[in-house]
Amino acid sequence: MVSGLINANPVVYQKKERRARNTPCDSDEYAVESIDQLEIFDILSLFLDIKDPEHPYSLEELKVITEDAVEVDDGLSYVRVTFTPTVEHCSMATIIGLCLRVKLMRSLPSRYKVDIRVAPGSHATEAAVNKQLNDKERVAAALENPNLLDMVDECLAPSYS
Repeated sequence: MVSGLINANPVVYQKKERRARNTPCDSDEYAVESIDQLEIFDILSLFLDIKDPEHPYSLEELKVITEDAVEVDDGLSYVRVTFTPTVEHCSMATIIGLCLRVKLMRSLPSRYKVDIRVAPGSHATEAAVNKQLNDKERVAAALENPNLLDMVDECLAPSYS
């Protein structure tokens, strides 16, 4: 049987167990609260599991995103997330990056600048993917596309498994 998936049998890892955190959401308090690396990782992986566009697993389970790949400078209101696609020719890399960006845009106060990157050497078209993910006009155009927006929303939808 031939599969249309680029990575039909990805390696799946166990999710990291984390302590419970009281994460306020959409409150006035949140805008002035200090945000750290774990908070960003929780937003990306726990608050709503971000699912891989091709598989029923979260990005954390596929090790596409790890806590160590999140950098935060709260003083400069800057967040950088570096993700690693499961294969170097992953056609979904820009969708995954767009999902990460949208999740943070919807969850963080607007004062934060978000930088989404593919890990160096992890993708065949790394420079092009990084350029697409960090160009405001390209991101805005992608989010105006109903098909792309549906795919992003599906990846960000809560998992009840």
